[in-house]
Amino acid sequence: MQEHNNQDTILDALTSYWTDRAKSYSAQNIAEMNDWRREAWRKLILSHAPQKEVLRVLDIGTGPGFFAINLALAGHEVTAVDVTEEMLQYAKSNAESYGARVDFVLHRGEFLPFKDGSFDLIVSRNVIWNLEYPEQALEEWERVLAPGGRMIYFDANWYLYLYDEELRARKKAAEAAFRAKYPVHNYAGNMSKARVLELEQTAYALPLSKEKRPEWDKKVLEKLGMRMVEVIEDIGPGVQDPLDWERDSLNHTFMICEEKPVTADQG
Repeated sequence: MQEHNNQDTILDALTSYWTDRAKSYSAQNIAEMNDWRREAWRKLILSHAPQKEVLRVLDIGTGPGFFAINLALAGHEVTAVDVTEEMLQYAKSNAESYGARVDFVLHRGEFLPFKDGSFDLIVSRNVIWNLEYPEQALEEWERVLAPGGRMIYFDANWYLYLYDEELRARKKAAEAAFRAKYPVHNYAGNMSKARVLELEQTAYALPLSKEKRPEWDKKVLEKLGMRMVEVIEDIGPGVQDPLDWERDSLNHTFMICEEKPVTADQG
């Protein structure tokens, strides 16, 4: 019972944080939708996706809906899930404003309410790091992926410094240098320092904060029988705000693209 209560506390803390971040995160997503990044992200994802005219897409941890809206506007059939109700409200509003048709579902990313093989493409950004059950999540994602379908997700070693003193010192020095260079940069969606520290405390209890990635991801996906298509260790400033990319110099965003093999009886 105590373990269950601890898990509920972690989920509650994460949901509370992302509820508070919803407005500022939505503003960031809209900025991406309204500049060159919309096409850059779309091109990066679809160049690695199965080649079908209309893909059945699942966006996990959609937040304010950037991936979901972007891919729906490209003509694909998109379902998007998120555990934070406030995020989904912004996502629905954003989708409506862009005229994008997306089926939004309030749900956890580790336990999906979909049938086996329901989707051709699964996408996700900055989600797996804050899951309580990341390995189970990837098993679920593989389950709902159709044979020949692909999983493309983006993440980073956001909190590895909590378990690595040398990395923590380098991070502190890099942040100081960045703030001196860009004193007016928006660092955390205008969240208070106390709120940021709360998230750090929650992150310490999450299983992936201490894992070196994408090495961890490759091992888990291999165990699931997925076929590696490509791993990009640093997706670079070509799809990200160059200042954000420079700010996160010690934990750049990586991309993983894996394919669910088609078995002989399925072929």
